[in-house]
Amino acid sequence: MKTLALILSLGIALAFSTAFAADKENADKASAPDTAFIMKAADGGMTEVELGKLAEKNGQREDVKTFANQMVKDHGKANENLKSIASKMNVPLPEKVSEKHQAAIDKMSKMSGAEFDAQYVVRMIFEHEKTRILFENSRAHVSNEELKKFIDETLPVVKSHLEMAKKMQSTK
Repeated sequence: MKTLALILSLGIALAFSTAFAADKENADKASAPDTAFIMKAADGGMTEVELGKLAEKNGQREDVKTFANQMVKDHGKANENLKSIASKMNVPLPEKVSEKHQAAIDKMSKMSGAEFDAQYVVRMIFEHEKTRILFENSRAHVSNEELKKFIDETLPVVKSHLEMAKKMQSTK
């Protein structure tokens, strides 16, 4: 009788541990909204870094170069955080920016000085506004808690960048 109770207890414990492990495994899997957000955020973040590096080289105004340096640092850090989360969720990140973003980078790489500065500032306003909307809209749809935390921590930085870019535009 004791042996039967022990076997039943072990069976129940095994069933619960298997169910718990399955729940943990599913918690790390990405939903479609999680994956969509990760891919768009990664593409935008990589673009910001590339454009920032280009602005450090091709820009003329000191405020543009300082801002660009901040973009490389902040978006580089955010990209690393997102990469870590995506890895845990088994979501492979793109290796390079999208064709659309690469076309913009290529176009801007042919500019320099005042022309570059003006286009860079306009592009930063556009990109950060787009990113703000992506983060705000995605917050309600992503299911992974680490992604939600990433959005909550990164969105204020994106908004700050947007305001900085708008100020640069007004002080041409």
